[in-house]
Amino acid sequence: MTGATGFIGSNLLRRLPRAGWEVHAVVRANSDVTALGEAAGEVHLHEHDGTMAGMLDLMGRAKPDVVFHLASLFLAQHRTEDVDGLVNSNVLFGTQLVEAMSRSGVRHLINTGTSWQHFLDSGYNPVNLYAACKQAFEDVLAYYVEAEELNVTTLALFDTYGPGDMRKKLIPMLWQAALSGQTLTMSPGEQLVDLVYISDVVDAFLLAAERVRAQPPGHYRYGISSGRPMRLLDVVSSFRSATGESLDVVFGGRPYRKREVMVPWADYETLPGWRAQVPFDVGIRMARPAETAGA
Repeated sequence: MTGATGFIGSNLLRRLPRAGWEVHAVVRANSDVTALGEAAGEVHLHEHDGTMAGMLDLMGRAKPDVVFHLASLFLAQHRTEDVDGLVNSNVLFGTQLVEAMSRSGVRHLINTGTSWQHFLDSGYNPVNLYAACKQAFEDVLAYYVEAEELNVTTLALFDTYGPGDMRKKLIPMLWQAALSGQTLTMSPGEQLVDLVYISDVVDAFLLAAERVRAQPPGHYRYGISSGRPMRLLDVVSSFRSATGESLDVVFGGRPYRKREVMVPWADYETLPGWRAQVPFDVGIRMARPAETAGA
């Protein structure tokens, strides 16, 4: 798997050995593996040097049955100096991965996409350059599916949250503001957000891995949605009600972002056999930062 040290990847990696998988994780030389905790001792770590030759070598040694590709660089808004990193992380690295798979006889891939490839509920309309790079890699995958009979399932994710999330995302920001007493400045808050708890997301990856080995070669694409989008205003209200925490939020203190997603993508196919299980009022309490739990 790739992306093992990220929030979603580290949660998937910890679950895989318990589900009977032997796990090989591709990491960079500068990757911080502390996020893996004790799970680091249960998996095989392979350091990738950034080259095609290096990827071929580690893929040939690991010879996996299924590859989970979660590595990415996410930026909601990019600067000019971010372009190289976005393309290298989201397009070049993935292309090296699937080229090595095809040369090593590895055929099953679970890829990670984003609902932000579908601005205004379009078949394709990228919210930002990150989403455009995600689509560019899926266009690369089309070649490997047709020419190399790669069998791909892409899970297009909405917003994800859960305990141990160190990203600068909505739910960690709400908890930080609640526990510190700081004021949080937000947009007017009318946009709908679609929040999926991390254990549900991991369940989707595991189910997709079961299915990919049985389905005919092709590219299958599913949206991993809670099915219950909420206005940002209501997320904050529900946070207060579910946690009992006071939360000082100034709505309208900043403008909406350029190309703000006001209504999430709805024209997606659901992964057969999966649906979100954890309601927000339960998940938000479980997402409380561990160091302050029970304080």
